Amino acid sequence: MALLGAVATAILTVIIIAMLYFGRDIFVPVALAILLSFVLAPLVGILQRIHVPRGLAVVSVVVAAFMLIFAIGSLLAAQLTQLAGDLPRYQSTISEKIQSFRDTRAGRGTLERASDMLKDLGKELDKPKDAASAPKIGTIAGSNAFAPPVPVEVRQPDPGALESLRTLISPLIHPLATTGIIIIFVIFILIQREDLRNRFIRLAGSSDLQRTTAALDDAASRLSRLFLTQLVLNGGFGVVIGTGLWFIGIPSAILWGILAAALRFVPYVGAVIAAAFPLALAVAVDPGWSMLLWTLALFFVVEPLVGHVIEPMVYGHSTGLSPIAVVASATFWTALWGPIGLVLATPLTVCLVVLGRHVERLEFLDVMFGDRPALSPPEIFYQRMLAGDPTEAAEKAEEFLKERSLASYYDEVALKGLQLAQADAERDALDQERLTKIRDAVSEFTSDLSDQDDRPLAKSNSTSDAEAWSAVEAVAENAVNERLPYLRRETLPLDWQGEHPVLCVAGRSLIDEAAAIMLAQLSTEHGLAARVEGPESLSTTNVFRLDTTGVSMICLVYLDARSAAHMRYSVRRLRRKLPKATIILGCWVKDIDAAALELLRESAKADLVATSIGEAVRLCIEATGLTGSAGEALGLKNSPTAAA
Repeated sequence: MALLGAVATAILTVIIIAMLYFGRDIFVPVALAILLSFVLAPLVGILQRIHVPRGLAVVSVVVAAFMLIFAIGSLLAAQLTQLAGDLPRYQSTISEKIQSFRDTRAGRGTLERASDMLKDLGKELDKPKDAASAPKIGTIAGSNAFAPPVPVEVRQPDPGALESLRTLISPLIHPLATTGIIIIFVIFILIQREDLRNRFIRLAGSSDLQRTTAALDDAASRLSRLFLTQLVLNGGFGVVIGTGLWFIGIPSAILWGILAAALRFVPYVGAVIAAAFPLALAVAVDPGWSMLLWTLALFFVVEPLVGHVIEPMVYGHSTGLSPIAVVASATFWTALWGPIGLVLATPLTVCLVVLGRHVERLEFLDVMFGDRPALSPPEIFYQRMLAGDPTEAAEKAEEFLKERSLASYYDEVALKGLQLAQADAERDALDQERLTKIRDAVSEFTSDLSDQDDRPLAKSNSTSDAEAWSAVEAVAENAVNERLPYLRRETLPLDWQGEHPVLCVAGRSLIDEAAAIMLAQLSTEHGLAARVEGPESLSTTNVFRLDTTGVSMICLVYLDARSAAHMRYSVRRLRRKLPKATIILGCWVKDIDAAALELLRESAKADLVATSIGEAVRLCIEATGLTGSAGEALGLKNSPTAAA
């Protein structure tokens, strides 16, 4: 059944692509109309807010927009005509530069060999097929006398008035038809946009009508702002480029400015393509090389300034597409629709990604083409632990720590990743070997982070990593985790000055032990040295062999709350071994509420219950008696505040 569904999907995809290709005369105008409607919708909204009727507002905006487009088209035609007439004048300059290159030692051999090769090929092509057997032109069989060639002239009848009119109009039929389709669709899309939205919601089959409507309205407004802003910025880019080329002396500077504005809708390579034409013209026009260098400098300055300074300030760092999606979409749409597809590739793909983010059935589009990580931060952490690659996880964590604390990372990313592992373990998807690999990977991971301070760095060092930034956005700033005090050993009470005053014990599994390892590392970071014992230490035989010298606090860690009896017996055994120690129950089960945790604590007869790793460390610090401002004053340890 699954194979049949995959085959049906593949066939449907091929049919859709074929329709887009063979129906491009219709689909290209429709796509242009949809994009133009996004650009013009805010302008229509402005007119409606000043009580202009919708129909009049739509017609006014569309007429003004197409008058501007026609004016730009007329200007382009004039510039192209002028450039075509001027090109023969640049032939001598090009010849001189080729000759100067030929005269150089490096260029002489290369050009001569290329020229000789072309000449030889030309001679071969000019030879008649049967030169030896064919009779000479102008000879008569059996005679050596030459007959003069007879000139032949073919005359066509003069075309009539209708033929002349057809010849004049036929090249204009296709562009006029395309323009008419665009205008009609733009007008109807702008007039009926709410009705079209409702029909799309019905087709999407959303079960949450209010939420889907709000999401689509928000997506449409965001797309309108994005496309309008891009149009303004790219238009400004074209104006600056055109003005700069005019000052430099490049012919048809207006043409190249408009071309630069249009091609800049193509990320990464658009500006490079736009620069190629004026650079080639600079070589042809200028006898020297200064015009070429000035043109290069113009593009090298303006493009990074717009792309890396102005654009991030105006609408963020990107269009929401991954780099590979930009390249793939440009290739796909260009293959389907030619040069116009190259210009439309990014806007069309942005529309698809936005639909994927707000319509559940189309979510695969966001996964395929969007720039957001395909996996959530906890899923990435779990996947790296499964793969036995803690190094990459540590790199992502270090980027996260530029914005949030280590305690926040452990609670919101790493611990939730271990909860995913616990869910897999409960359904027997993880064998003992994989559980051991996860435990060992977490141990190595915490070791890699042992030199990281548990306070975020200055905001000037903000992360630029997409996956790390998604984790930062997903984690709300926790005042408790961000301000855990640092303690010094010499300031601690005597019964807390042992080698390891905190003992972290895993409840039942190796995943519990992995969580206990993170707790021990964070506790040690804050001045309370801790060590970890595995779940086997809680057996009746092993619990009394535990080395509890200097232990004042025991943290019992569980990621599985299915057996309250196991917790109760574990606490009872630890209490017999260390009757004076405080026992914290850390039961970090997904979606468990505070009331259920308190019931577990009462059932297990533990002293305290912690809902997170950060809270467990806070309870340990409070148990020392060095809490509050006095505790922080005593307990600053190489923290940013202390350094200040």
